[in-house]
Amino acid sequence: MELLTSPWGIAIAGLFGLLVGSFLNVVIHRLPKMMERRWAIECAEMTGQPVPDHPPLNLLHPRSRCPSCGAGIAWYQNVPVVSYLLLRGRCHACGSAIGLRYPLVELLTGALFAWVFAQHGIGWTTLAWFGFVGAIVALAFIDWDTTLLPDDITLPLVWAGLIVATWGWSGVTLSDALWGAVGGYLSLWSVYWVFKLATGKEGMGYGDFKLFAALGAWFGWQALVPMILMASVIGAVIGIALKFSSGLREGGYIPFGPFLALAGLAALIVGPSQLLAWVGL
Repeated sequence: MELLTSPWGIAIAGLFGLLVGSFLNVVIHRLPKMMERRWAIECAEMTGQPVPDHPPLNLLHPRSRCPSCGAGIAWYQNVPVVSYLLLRGRCHACGSAIGLRYPLVELLTGALFAWVFAQHGIGWTTLAWFGFVGAIVALAFIDWDTTLLPDDITLPLVWAGLIVATWGWSGVTLSDALWGAVGGYLSLWSVYWVFKLATGKEGMGYGDFKLFAALGAWFGWQALVPMILMASVIGAVIGIALKFSSGLREGGYIPFGPFLALAGLAALIVGPSQLLAWVGL
């Protein structure tokens, strides 16, 4: 027990986070593809068209492969961070570059798990925040890649926030968590409709409403204002930088979910009151 409560315990939590981060890379890559296949099947069934015959794909099958040459990745070539360094960021079979983001996701998740453990030690609260971190990291990168925030993650995250509040694991009362979820969803829903009625365009997606509702459930309604302000400020700064560097995607948009996710992680680490100070309020 002393081992787990010492710096060794923090290190073990960080190593566990590295493993979870490796799995999150699979989620980030495969979940959007799984959703697209599901939509294609549903569309075919509704229109009476032949159902597409896709090979099986889920988070566990098939085994990981190089996207360039299709070579299978052995377990010893899939050790978080270490394998990337030993392979020098290249596929063992074809030599194609492996994205730097893979080890970065692993390191980010490992660092966040270590921080959570250092703050809360052994217990259900730590496990709850581990789950929050994993979901937020996955959502941020999925949205950046695809502008999708899957219901498969956002909706369970909302319910999880309410449940951990009920059990007292998040430090937020159930009442504050409930109104946080309601306020988070309705606030962005209202902004969406005002913008759409004024411009005829959609400024954000429904996934953003659900993600902000989840953040409200985990941190309470009091955290909504500092989190949305921080997300908006960072999003504006990055949007302007991308515009001047010609880095904006076709259509000139950037997803808002990653900035909400970043604000949620900041609220976890420093607290909502410090976020207000950061944005000048």
